[in-house]
Amino acid sequence: MSWQAVVEKTVTGLGYEVVGCERSAGGLLRVFIDKPLVGGQEPEQPVNVEDCERVTRQLRYVMEVEEIDYTRLEVSTPGLDRPLNNAGDYARFLGHEVEITLREAFQGRKKYRGVLVAAEGVAAEEDPATLAQRTDWRVIFSDGKAEQALDFALDEVRSAKLVPEINFKGRTPGKAGGAVAGKSAAKKNTGLAPQGSESADGAAAKPKASKKKSNAKSRQTDDKVDGGLDQ
Repeated sequence: MSWQAVVEKTVTGLGYEVVGCERSAGGLLRVFIDKPLVGGQEPEQPVNVEDCERVTRQLRYVMEVEEIDYTRLEVSTPGLDRPLNNAGDYARFLGHEVEITLREAFQGRKKYRGVLVAAEGVAAEEDPATLAQRTDWRVIFSDGKAEQALDFALDEVRSAKLVPEINFKGRTPGKAGGAVAGKSAAKKNTGLAPQGSESADGAAAKPKASKKKSNAKSRQTDDKVDGGLDQ
């Protein structure tokens, strides 16, 4: 079993989801976790330090049993600019401001920033499980003069992430909380790393699309959508 498969199985077994994981040349393993939806709704409490510590302890135990070599393990939240890796993420953050980068330029640009909405003809109130199976989406953006709508398919996207919404009066709108836990395999360090990431998904008002819109054409590509687990 690969180390990615071990991480996925262990984290999901504890009731969390893996947003991403990476391994540096120096042996550092970084795992980003989140809590799944509960009955189609966001969990009451975001991932905190205790959650990261729990996952860290279990991962260290399992990787020792599986004889996976590493020097340090760091488990944290995905951050305010949480990546969108699959259709389930798109369905979860419907109505939020996102930034997408296309694999190929459309009308001279690859990056688009706007509000994520369901594709034309799809009700936003559609069952989340059904929405999570869709591959076509739309982002409403402004060109400085008027609102436009860009329709795109998931296989046209190189990367996508939430746009952080900062509330300087205190807590970030929606889910907010920073947590990180890291331990060294060599020194068996049980202390927490001093810095951490935050995850947030502040709701954004969904604007109405004007009649003027752009439609990204379907393209054949051998690449896979970035942002998932390292293979």
